[in-house]
Amino acid sequence: MPRIEVANALPLTTYRVTFLPTRLDRIPPNAIAQEPYRISFESSCTITAVDFEACFDLIASSSANAYAASSIGWSPVNKCKEMKLPDLRYLLLKDATKQIHGFLSFMLTYEDGREVVYCYELHLSPAVQRQGLGKHLMSLMETVGMNAEVEKSMLTVFAENDTALKFYKGLGYSKDDYSPEPRKMRNGIVKMPTYIILSKSLQKRGTDNEELDDA
Repeated sequence: MPRIEVANALPLTTYRVTFLPTRLDRIPPNAIAQEPYRISFESSCTITAVDFEACFDLIASSSANAYAASSIGWSPVNKCKEMKLPDLRYLLLKDATKQIHGFLSFMLTYEDGREVVYCYELHLSPAVQRQGLGKHLMSLMETVGMNAEVEKSMLTVFAENDTALKFYKGLGYSKDDYSPEPRKMRNGIVKMPTYIILSKSLQKRGTDNEELDDA
């Protein structure tokens, strides 16, 4: 069985022990988190209904308008289906009362025939932004990718989200070759893509990706 399929078939506990650090909530010293947040690890099958709804609400409140304005479109039903994909994993950021303040969902998968770890969603409530927590969640996901020995980490970001583009570029992400290019229509108008696919090599060798022009 191929390596990605083997990894995704692991029981949740084995997956965590194999690919993640022992302490998920060991926030780096340079982070400035104001509360003793904890990070829990779940799959699309084990996440509770309450936590699932909290994650969906974070997506809807922060990104529904951006989805609606993009070529992807916004559909609550389709988004919930995506959030239940069997191989999706969740890193949930909770406070002492177990209330969710953010999450990252990801999957070990294939893109363009290459083994990757793909970040599906990263959302933080406004109260916990700019505290190093998003960077920590991304680091945990990348650790999964490195331990699974995939080629790179990938994600999709809306082209008009300058804040997110700057954040990901600061983490070493750049435009992937798989990202859509501008299209010239029959009337001569150039249609710009509404989203950009970014990636970051998780291997020791360098990356061939283009640098972002406008991030």
